[in-house]
Amino acid sequence: MAGYLPREATSLVGRENELGHLRDALAGHRLITLTGIGGVGKTRVALRAAGSAAPGCPDGVWWADLSPASGERLLLPVVCDAVGLSDHTTRSQADALCAWLADKQGLLVLDSCEHLVAACRSLVGDLLTAAPGLTVLATSRQALGVGGEYLVEIEPLAVGGDRTALALFTERAERAVPGLSLADPAAADAAADICRRLEGIPLALELAVAQLRDCPVEKVAERLDSRFETLVLTERAGALRHRTLRTAIGWSHELCEPLERLLWARLSVFRGPFDLESARAVCSGGPLSAGEVGRVLCGLTEKSVVGWDGVRYRMLDTLREYGRMWIGELGEGDALAERHAGHCLAVARAADAGWRTPEQSDWYRRVADAHIDICTAMDRLLATDPGRALELIGLVGFYWSCCGHLHELRSFVERALALHPVRGQVRTRAQWVLGVNALLQGEHDLAHGLGLQCDDEARYASDTEASLAAGYLLGLSHLMAGRPLAAHTVAVRMPGSADMTQDSAARRKCRLVEVFALTGLGRLAEAHSLAAELREACVETGDWWTRSYTEYQLALVALFQDRPGDAVAHARSMLMGKRYIGDAFGIALGLDVLAAALAAQGDGERAAVAFGTSQAYWNTVGHPQRGTPELGPVREECERSARAAIGDEEYEAAFLRGASVRTAPGLARALDRQLALP
Repeated sequence: MAGYLPREATSLVGRENELGHLRDALAGHRLITLTGIGGVGKTRVALRAAGSAAPGCPDGVWWADLSPASGERLLLPVVCDAVGLSDHTTRSQADALCAWLADKQGLLVLDSCEHLVAACRSLVGDLLTAAPGLTVLATSRQALGVGGEYLVEIEPLAVGGDRTALALFTERAERAVPGLSLADPAAADAAADICRRLEGIPLALELAVAQLRDCPVEKVAERLDSRFETLVLTERAGALRHRTLRTAIGWSHELCEPLERLLWARLSVFRGPFDLESARAVCSGGPLSAGEVGRVLCGLTEKSVVGWDGVRYRMLDTLREYGRMWIGELGEGDALAERHAGHCLAVARAADAGWRTPEQSDWYRRVADAHIDICTAMDRLLATDPGRALELIGLVGFYWSCCGHLHELRSFVERALALHPVRGQVRTRAQWVLGVNALLQGEHDLAHGLGLQCDDEARYASDTEASLAAGYLLGLSHLMAGRPLAAHTVAVRMPGSADMTQDSAARRKCRLVEVFALTGLGRLAEAHSLAAELREACVETGDWWTRSYTEYQLALVALFQDRPGDAVAHARSMLMGKRYIGDAFGIALGLDVLAAALAAQGDGERAAVAFGTSQAYWNTVGHPQRGTPELGPVREECERSARAAIGDEEYEAAFLRGASVRTAPGLARALDRQLALP
């Protein structure tokens, strides 16, 4: 989740000197880069240092894992997600990020920069210039080359002296094999020999420990000795250590059974975490049947090649690189990339179907979890099959727009539309997605024009669902421009829009536009009646997205009808739905209405805090307060009533308590407090 440091799954052994050095460096430098070979422990040291530095960072510590990013284009989205920025403007993502961090005092950790050095160099230079209170801690196999960069070399663990390498090996061995003891002199000597052979490189030691499940430590040492006989010991230390790691990985690879080696190679196509179902879909074939994938994956997990967090699997970047090398040797690269892209498209199709089921909210999570792999698939399909790329972005586009991935969405959909100008349902769907994106970015005229195009295409194809979707886009563009009567006209003329008995997400969206329009026209009794009917339909179908905005409208209507208690209840129901899917835009709207309802109840202090928290959420989307025009007077009355209830001084203090929350964890806690209050 954005803004949170990853959990340390295992203990950190040694590194006291490095952490002390790093603590001093963070106090005196704005860019510190931890360098060292792959697998030496840069990430673990950075994570511990970041956690220790957190109390001194008023605006928090942000962790951006760059290892899954397959190219420079994904750098900015990953960093924006890490800092909790869901920018809804049309400015460049780099400008939005610089503006967001400009007044922050915090620590940004960029982990695994080595494959994006040039892009990181440019971004870090811009950020340090724009944000004087920002410190950047990077991990990379090479320096970024930014002026003022302070380098800290992370060396392997000591094999002599305090022998921290042996301490790590022993701790991990006892954890991996309960009851194992290395106290026997022969076992202790063998363990020390393993640590010496592996140069104290933590990843290499972890891979060696995994072998202890199958054979005694003495046998592991013997195997390792024979494997290392070919090493040239006269090479310089850095090159030798790199070669030591590669040799250790190769040794682990050789000890895998043939099907494990094949699966290791094929799993390298995944950029992010994956589940068993995905592994089966993408990696089975030839000698590896789908039914065997689970057993073989379990074997790779036991050998520490693949990690498992209890829900999903993940492969370290260093081990993924090795698997990718073998895929090249096997000549399966293109075929595997094609299967991966096809699987992502299949997931998107299932998610689109899942939108119409009670599993809608679960599909939000699945699409979010697969985000980096969907981006990778999009790049592949744009190069090889633009038609399928257009279908993929059309299917995930609405999910992405709800979760704030507007810049990525727009880039992908515009590229795909340009590459595949073939008329048809797929293109119409993609144009509709672009229209929704434009609307959220404040380009109402562009959104309206795209809505008209979609409507024309839907009528030409006699596609009722597409007509309803176009009606939603057109109606919403009218609403945002302050034309509720036009929005109402569009919504009610759509074919079958009033039929609530049919399970149609597009039909429910059109009805939602009608509710918004009735509220904007002041026809509150009709708006309430229709919203109540729509809410019931959403409950029956599990449509959380439409339900949350229906609750928002019910809250507004209750507020206008002087029923503030009901308004509070509906606003909180909306916020619970928006919190689950991470819709910062929707959360900001809901908090505005909640604040107004609390103020109408005479609770000026809680209204001011809620209003301040809404402002903090609006900041994360890069816009001042947005919404349909009738919300403006609601906000003004909220502030006036709250100030009248508690006085200007207390109002300002309470508002500041809400508005001053600027970290993702802090915003989540602030929202939870609003939902927990009676």
